[in-house]
Amino acid sequence: MAAALILLAGQPASAQERGQDRGILLELNAARPAEDGGCRLTMVVANGLDRGLARAAWQVAIFDRGGIVESLPVLDFGQLIGGKTKVSVFELAGRPCDAIGRIIVNDVAECRAEDGTDLRETCLTGLSARTLTDIEFGI
Repeated sequence: MAAALILLAGQPASAQERGQDRGILLELNAARPAEDGGCRLTMVVANGLDRGLARAAWQVAIFDRGGIVESLPVLDFGQLIGGKTKVSVFELAGRPCDAIGRIIVNDVAECRAEDGTDLRETCLTGLSARTLTDIEFGI
């Protein structure tokens, strides 16, 4: 019994137990050609907040290989359960993947808690980004 208590004492507390949010991670997981010649982005979002979001959507800026902004689409992830990871796919019609040089999070289009609280500031200041593709992705 004492050994079990010692093992449990050494375990790190979850974010909820510590009363801390771990923020939100946006990952550009894949960029593959779509059937229409555009680009299909697979995005992974991990909601490390201690609460769910009724809706989370970010406006991104898509740059071509020369550094020129080509478009400002909104990536709407819909509802995000607290502590849960979600995968979403977004189609960029008419924009081949190899023509995209960089994508940045430009702004928060909407970030609302399940109780209706506006969390746009949290969804920007608590946001981190990474990519598993050859497209640069960040904030």
